Amino acid sequence: MSVRFTTALFLSLAACGGSDDLPTTASAEPRAAASIAPAATSASAAEVATTTASAPAPAVSVGPVGADGKFACGPLQCQRFKTGAEAFSAILERDRPLILSIGETHAQKGSENVQSTTSRFTQDLLPKLEGRASSLILELWVRDGSCGKKEEKVEKEQKQITKTQADSNPNEFQVLGEKSKALGIVPFILRPTCAEYDQIIKAGDDAVMEMLGMITRNMRDKADKLFAETDKKAKGKMVVTYGGAMHNDMAPQPGREAWSFAKDLDKTAGGHYVELDLIVPEFIKDTESWKGLPWYAAYDRSSMGDSAILVEMAPRSYALVFPTEGRKAK
Repeated sequence: MSVRFTTALFLSLAACGGSDDLPTTASAEPRAAASIAPAATSASAAEVATTTASAPAPAVSVGPVGADGKFACGPLQCQRFKTGAEAFSAILERDRPLILSIGETHAQKGSENVQSTTSRFTQDLLPKLEGRASSLILELWVRDGSCGKKEEKVEKEQKQITKTQADSNPNEFQVLGEKSKALGIVPFILRPTCAEYDQIIKAGDDAVMEMLGMITRNMRDKADKLFAETDKKAKGKMVVTYGGAMHNDMAPQPGREAWSFAKDLDKTAGGHYVELDLIVPEFIKDTESWKGLPWYAAYDRSSMGDSAILVEMAPRSYALVFPTEGRKAK
């Protein structure tokens, strides 16, 4: 019997317990009770990606483009690249991160005609990490049946949160983990303990907040552990996290500080932590949630959509907006 996947979580759901190596499709076959759900952002960020209709381009004051592709974009610094892969390589060379934390916004129902963030990362960016990264922590909630009805109760809550997400999301995370393993980058998932299920259930209406806190703690602890192991066995290689955009924020929005592991992991990495959010331009919306993102006012799709745009929000904090599909850099 094959693994039964749940729909993707709109929260970066993670926890620990049991073996945490990502199961391959083959190795997962006998585990009928298992289910995997990928990461997401926050409760309020559910508004962020409810449709793929693109936002009107904000008015951006754009400066002249230098020989290196850099230009002023409003109050921030931007850089043009032909492809997302070129922009990604530039970050790796420029900052040489020891912990690289990547955030995304998940594909939504109705967006199947647009290549998802996860697919773009898997195909174009992940290969750049071969030989550079030791491990990849995926913000995946894995349900294996060991906690019985508690898991079923929590899964019902998840379905209300994830009902707008594309059905392909869980499978794309599975492919990401398998390709990572093929490149010699060990993928990890995190499993909730029964005690953690209890905490979520007891939280009642605050279950989402309980999930967010649990995710942050467990992702941080897993990255700490893997960093220490990598420092001993493969010093200089990166630990990479991949999941919903929020937990990786170097400068969290007010009220969300407890849901970001960035400052703790920056200390772990000795100042060599890098935050990178990956943005599909077709997913950008003219909503308050999107407008509140620090890079939003720096991006003008009409004049930048033919290129990959790297927006530097702060030192070692970036947003990479992929080129609009069907447009090529000049």
